[in-house]
This record gives sequence, structure tokens and C-alpha cells, in this order.
Amino acid sequence: MSGRLENKVAVITGGASGMGQATVYRFLNEGAKVVLGDLNAQTGAETMAAIEKMGAADRAAFLVTDVAEEKDIEALVTCATSQFGRLDCIYNNAGIGGAIGPITETRVDEWDFTFNVLVRSVFLGIKHAAKVMQDQGEGGSIISTSSIAGLGGGAGPHAYSAAKAAVANLTRAVSGELARHSIRVNAIAPGVIATPLFHAGRPEKAEALAMKKVPWPRLGTGDDIAAMAVFLASDESEYVSGQNMVVDGGVTANGPDMWGTGPESPMLRKSGVTRGSTGLGNDIRNVEG
Repeated sequence: MSGRLENKVAVITGGASGMGQATVYRFLNEGAKVVLGDLNAQTGAETMAAIEKMGAADRAAFLVTDVAEEKDIEALVTCATSQFGRLDCIYNNAGIGGAIGPITETRVDEWDFTFNVLVRSVFLGIKHAAKVMQDQGEGGSIISTSSIAGLGGGAGPHAYSAAKAAVANLTRAVSGELARHSIRVNAIAPGVIATPLFHAGRPEKAEALAMKKVPWPRLGTGDDIAAMAVFLASDESEYVSGQNMVVDGGVTANGPDMWGTGPESPMLRKSGVTRGSTGLGNDIRNVEG
């Protein structure tokens, strides 16, 4: 029996850990060919080793990728077309926690760094994937990771929330332009997902705190997001575009206030930047009195 993504070619950023890695494995299991990009060379090599054990090494490639650099995004797309002959899907997934702390303690360089990784990267991925898909003339699927933090205040740090709102609205805006080319443009808005990014720079009891807010009896996993990504990359979603697909175990149905916005918020007791599993160190400063 053929997989749901048989013979499709996909680019996945942030593909060496967390949701991206889970999606890489799921796409391969569904028959796709995958080019994964990640800033962390070590976890990239480890992911490729796992793919080899799956028996799928001939259907995968890895490039060290800084998603804020246009040349690196171009390289991923070029790798897909040169090595596998086409591009059917890009999943702009790479992310960081970014700038955290009170707005009065947030530095401009931290804010800009957050937006470069979370928003500029999505713009670049859409831009270069759309060019190839238009030239192919066979449609395609563009997916990006937004977040429930982009749906309102209280579910994430200020810069992260603003950036993810930008991703969701960029998705909506571009979907109208690309619809005439049969190119679908959608976003996935994860809730609390147990990944390296969730734990990086967070309070020691982050999971216990999160579970008080999540109606479902467990936190989300990378596989939950990968399942949605497979649907959006497959022909099953042919008439779905411009959507921000929430995968959150029911959190937003109950009004998210994951970390709070008052003075007792864990997100406001420290400041700095969290970089998740990129291999770059976090830079966290205490700001509470």
C-alpha cells in the first residue's frame, strides 16, 4: 500500500529536533523524499543516522541551515530540485523561544533576532518554494509553524507571540495570491508540545504548570504536529488553504493564559533570549528584584 505522501518531495526546516524531526520521520514513513535543514550540525547528523537505520537514507538529505539567511533557504530548495527532481511541499518549522522578559527589559537586538528566525525565515521559505512550484505548474503545499501564542496575549513571551501572529497573517495574505496556482498555504498552531524548545529557558516545573492549563490528559508531542503536517502536505487537503490549524488539546477553547502577564509570570521574571536546540547557548538574565 502506498503512503499518503508517496513520491512527494518536501523541505523541512528545524528538521533535526522536536516537531520538525518527528515530521521528517513521518513524511519518510509516508513515502516522501525529504530535505531537512537545521542549524545544529550534530543533531542533523544524528537524525540522518536514524534515517539510515529506517532504510530511507536514499530519500533524505541534510543541510546545515540558518533559516534567517536567504542563501541557506535557496540552498534547501535547490537541493530538493537537484537531488529529487521537484518540490511539492515546504514546511517552515524552525523556531526559537526568542526574547523573553518584561518589554522594558527587552533589547532591540533580541527582538530583531526573534523576528528574523520566526518571521523572516517563513517569508524566505514561502518566496523560494512558491517560485519553484509556480514554474512546475502542478500546485503544491506550503506549511509554516505558528502558535497559539499568536492568537492572543498570555500564551507566550511578547516577541514570540507577535512573531507567531505575523506568521499566521502572512499565511492568510499569501494564500490568496498563490491560490490561482493551486498552491495551498497553511499554518499549524501548536499548543503546549513537549519538545526541546518547550523546556529551554523555562521554569523547572514547566510541564506541571502547563498541565494545569491543558484540558487533554497529556501534553502534545511532535507526532501530533507531524500528523497535521502530513494531512496538509497530502492531496487530502487539496481544498484547504489560508488556514491556521490549531493543535492544542483544547487549550484555546478554554481561553489560554499559559504563563500569565502579571508580575508573577515566570516569563517576566527573567529576560534574554532562548534558542531551543539550535546548538547556540541561551542568554538569560535575572531581572526580578
